[in-house]
Amino acid sequence: MNILVCISKTPDTTAKVAFKDKNTKFASEGVQWIINPYDEWYGLVRAIELKEKDPSIIIHLITVAGADADPIIRKALALGGDEAFRINVDSQDSYYVAAQVAAFAGQGRYDLLFTGRETIDYNGSSIGGMLAELLQLPYISLATQFELSGTIATVKREIEGGEETDQVSLPCVVSCQKGVAEQRIPNMKGIMGARTKPLKVLEAVAAESMTSIVSFELPPAKAGVKLVPADQPEELVRLLHEEAKLI
Repeated sequence: MNILVCISKTPDTTAKVAFKDKNTKFASEGVQWIINPYDEWYGLVRAIELKEKDPSIIIHLITVAGADADPIIRKALALGGDEAFRINVDSQDSYYVAAQVAAFAGQGRYDLLFTGRETIDYNGSSIGGMLAELLQLPYISLATQFELSGTIATVKREIEGGEETDQVSLPCVVSCQKGVAEQRIPNMKGIMGARTKPLKVLEAVAAESMTSIVSFELPPAKAGVKLVPADQPEELVRLLHEEAKLI
């Protein structure tokens, strides 16, 4: 069985957010890049857990990014991927990225494709669905549990107000979130082994970008906090009504 895990690079959550070029681009200078947590902690780790049960499974990693993503994909290899592929193009358009991955995966060599629920920078949650449509494969999103028996996957997923359990035949696409697996860190053996694992750079295929970024905006700065003594509830009511306009 072959599994393809989609990997994205995202800014560390502690990174200072700033924009440049008239607020049309993210200012990446000095930013620490990490593997998107939903891709790493859940999609990739669940694939590794499946491989631990069945050593014949092969895990391939794919990312659509420039050369600055190489350290990120190497870390993913250190965690347990067998081989990595980087499509050498930068794009923030979800359809364009999905089209690149679909063109690579469309040769019919993969039984299972994992994506993270979303990236923590754009929060689009769209790549998995687009990828499944382009490949004409079944798609299950927001998976919190994934079990495999032969060629049948049993997936528990979040829905509004509860959970549902689905079964699907491979091949399929699944987006993963908290609950599917537990976070891991690379060990020394994995880190050393990742240096020699294959990382192949591929050129992008022709595809159309459906969206473009007009501008970014930072949220308004938080105002100061007003403390109201506990014995003055009427003052709290006045502030909520006259200043905060909440009541």
